[in-house]
Amino acid sequence: MIKRYEGNGKLSRVVEYNGILYLSGRAYEAGVTIEEQTKEVLHILDETLNRYGSDKEHILTAQIFMSDIKENFDRMNKVWKEYIEPGYEPARVTFQAETDMDEILIEISMTAAVKE
Repeated sequence: MIKRYEGNGKLSRVVEYNGILYLSGRAYEAGVTIEEQTKEVLHILDETLNRYGSDKEHILTAQIFMSDIKENFDRMNKVWKEYIEPGYEPARVTFQAETDMDEILIEISMTAAVKE
C-alpha cells in the first residue's frame, strides 16, 4: 500500500511504499552561507526520517541540487561528510540547478529504508 504524508495539495513531503521512504526536496532560505543552509536542510531531513521510522544510517540515495556547484561544492561536501555516518554512505548525485529564489543555495531530496 502507498502511504502519503504531509500533503499540501501539490506534493507530499513523504511517500512510503514497501518500506521505502521517498522524501521530497527540502531547502532552507534563511541561512546566509552554503554551510548554514546545508546544516539546516540536513537537520530538517533528519527530523523527517526519524518521524517516519528511519534515520541517516538507512538513507539509500540523496539528490543534491545546488545553485552554484563550482563555488559551493567543497564547502557543502565538508558539511555532508560530517553528517553521514562512516560506513553508511548513500548513493548520491549532485547537480547544479536554478531555483525560484536567489536565497536558496541548496536543495536535497532523499530515499531511505524504514528501520526494521
